[in-house]
Amino acid sequence: MQVDQAAWSGDGDFTIRLIAALQQIDEVVYLRVEDAPASRSGAGYNLLANELYVVFATEPRPVAGRWLGILPRARLVETPTLTLSGLESRLADLEGIGQADYVDGVMVQYLRTERVVPPYQTRGYKLVELVRIYEVRPVGPVTEATLRRRRVAQVPTAQPRRTQGKADHWDEPDK
Repeated sequence: MQVDQAAWSGDGDFTIRLIAALQQIDEVVYLRVEDAPASRSGAGYNLLANELYVVFATEPRPVAGRWLGILPRARLVETPTLTLSGLESRLADLEGIGQADYVDGVMVQYLRTERVVPPYQTRGYKLVELVRIYEVRPVGPVTEATLRRRRVAQVPTAQPRRTQGKADHWDEPDK
């Protein structure tokens, strides 16, 4: 499995545990970790937001269809061997990870909080860690060899785009 941590600062204990757990799952062939733009700190709290982009291994599956709407034929379609809901159920069974706070078809979200009291201080702060997991589906079959050949460092991420006279909108990661 390839892990790209170039866009990540390395902050977040829960994110580190989540990366270690994802590395143990064979169906995950690529993982990219990024700091989300929502990270901030204020009086009495720190918010860490990290985003994980996973690529699942694929396998060919025959699909029946018709050529020109007349002749029957079967073609091979690459399908992922794991889905985000399946990944969430696997992670829920692991000790130290647990149940996700939010799950839908495109995202798994974990929100963890802890109270941090530094030594020699009278007042601590609350550390809130938000981790979102997205699935990225590149075009074509996904194996270790094709990931190395394609240099999957170009896995698309959510990028802001401007529309004429409207507020910022966010593009979804490629599916």
